[in-house]
Amino acid sequence: MKKTTQFTLIGLGLLISACGADPAGPAEAPAQEPTLPEATEMWTPVPNQIDPFQQNGAPSDAIILFDGSNLDQWISAVDSTAAKWAINADGSMTVVDLTGDIQTKENFGSVQLHVEWRSNPDNMASGQARSNSGVYLQNRYEVQVLDNNDNPTYVNGMVASLYKQSPPLVMASVPTGSWNAYDIIYHAPEFDELGEMVKGPIMTVLHNGVLVQDHFELSGTTEYIGWPKVSAHGPGPIKLQDHSDKSGVSYRNVWVRPLD
Repeated sequence: MKKTTQFTLIGLGLLISACGADPAGPAEAPAQEPTLPEATEMWTPVPNQIDPFQQNGAPSDAIILFDGSNLDQWISAVDSTAAKWAINADGSMTVVDLTGDIQTKENFGSVQLHVEWRSNPDNMASGQARSNSGVYLQNRYEVQVLDNNDNPTYVNGMVASLYKQSPPLVMASVPTGSWNAYDIIYHAPEFDELGEMVKGPIMTVLHNGVLVQDHFELSGTTEYIGWPKVSAHGPGPIKLQDHSDKSGVSYRNVWVRPLD
């Protein structure tokens, strides 16, 4: 009786094995569970040690793009001449209307970017005309700057939106004329050998320390009119927008940490 049972179980096992056999061969055995804590410890590479608050709150490994003293890191996005925005006594710079966008001399890929900005308390226009500017990554992908205090507009074009693609999770602006801060984690898009985008640019944005864009993948450029556009590109400048409507937006304490 015992032998018959054993034979039946063996036969059944062979039948199941044959019916569900993997043509590539048997699966690899799982790795043995470590029995010592040292087996799962990593000792290299050792991360570089930095000072997290070296200059105006910027980490010591950051590139200072604007500290209030000059515009040496910036050029006109129109004709690559010297940037024409005004430097103020308080260490900020202000858009000079109709002088055009400014952009960094250096090109960047994936970055951590810190930008502080202030709306113009004298600008009481409505909608998109009230203290409108923008922070562009790689000269293509905009995080909107706008005074939306008692000033409604379309939500995918409001403050802290990824323009025309993603409204902010919440509206976290400070009162008009006070300083806002954007902390942006940006991962550059990836393209294949044919120039097709295989992964879109990804942005995480904190507005005044509040998460407003959560690892959002853009479909392409942030266009004013029309759908997002896609074309293969490499590193590009960080750009600040002159919206050409007497916006009066000011910026200060701009720094970046390359993540490539």
